[in-house]
Amino acid sequence: MFSPVGRPTRRFVIGLAGAMALVVAATGCAAGTGSGSGSGSAEGATSITVLDYYTDATEHAQWSEMLSACGERAGVGVEHTSVPGASLVPKVLQQASSRTLPDLLMLDNADLQQIAQTGALTPLDRYGIDTGGFAEHILSAGSHQGKVYGLAPYVSTVALFYNEDMLAEAGVAVPRTWDDLKDAAARLTRPGRYGMAVDANATFESSWQFLPFLWSNGGDEKRLDTPEAAEALRLWVDLVNSGSMSKSVLNWTQADLHDQFAAGRTAMMINGPWRIPALEKDPGLHWAVAPIPVPRAGQTPVTPLGGEVWTLPQNPSAERQRKAAQVLACLTEPDNMLTLAGRHVTVPSRTAAAARYAEQNPSRAVFVKGVENARTRTGELGVRWPKAATGIYTAIQSALTGRQTPEEALRQAQRTATGD
Repeated sequence: MFSPVGRPTRRFVIGLAGAMALVVAATGCAAGTGSGSGSGSAEGATSITVLDYYTDATEHAQWSEMLSACGERAGVGVEHTSVPGASLVPKVLQQASSRTLPDLLMLDNADLQQIAQTGALTPLDRYGIDTGGFAEHILSAGSHQGKVYGLAPYVSTVALFYNEDMLAEAGVAVPRTWDDLKDAAARLTRPGRYGMAVDANATFESSWQFLPFLWSNGGDEKRLDTPEAAEALRLWVDLVNSGSMSKSVLNWTQADLHDQFAAGRTAMMINGPWRIPALEKDPGLHWAVAPIPVPRAGQTPVTPLGGEVWTLPQNPSAERQRKAAQVLACLTEPDNMLTLAGRHVTVPSRTAAAARYAEQNPSRAVFVKGVENARTRTGELGVRWPKAATGIYTAIQSALTGRQTPEEALRQAQRTATGD
């Protein structure tokens, strides 16, 4: 979820001879042999095209390696293109209009509904791709109108990172409830350091970070102007107004939160598992992860499900589409899920693989547990989710700056979400 964006687009054309060595399962991919539409023969499909938003050089190279290895097993080369995250959906919509879609397409799971409703994607059951072992809510992230159009090799969510030394020095226990959080944040705040940090900027990242507080308090994106939603937003407002959280959170991204935390300028933050590799590089930084605090003791936090799904766009070449399906099936095999989740510090999507991953990586077990109860952002609103997300982050900005009360801001958010 939320891969780095804004870097120059890179295009890597990976042939079989140049594919990097990678250990993948020795068995064949699970894709079936449905004929699809169009023409061509197995011998004629020598390469497939792949599009994603992994523009970070290291991340792109890692994905090129895995895609090439899976392509080699399918008997095709892979032309791998990455574009900045903000450019992906507009590019895909343009390609759908001109019928120049790639053979294999990655989408953020919150964007799948928008693309699937255009008719640009192919249901995966047409190719017999194995969807066993996925939790229902993870499958639903790649589904539209009851059909699975995309599968995620891995998923993610958010949790509470905290500085162990700072909490110990202040005699503060890891917060479990909202009252605990406010108390801990206040006691951890001192000159040059805030107790707590969230991403409250004017983007979908802010909405993503707010959802655990909204959902865990019984709020709902279908109706944003409720007491439960206002109470959740009031928590963030109180943290800022009390001085326990910097007003700069209005401009901070999740990467900025990481920088503040690593520099010792905040004792706690909400963030995702993808930040762990950078934190582990500093041996002097002692940190741990806990579930996001809940309104009342004994509750289970409800967090958003992040991650990208891989899809098969409509293609006039039946053989290219078949080969792309084989590559997709290869990407979502349990062993490859474990490899990818380990590299990108996320959570394998199949339940059994996730359990193995938690045993092998105890520091990431909180995220594995969080994924079990996570919700998809489009589960209630489908293609209408982006409007609700816009309303949410606009309300956060308005409430934290004091322009409106949480109640007023969320009434406006509801109007934004419904178009009234």
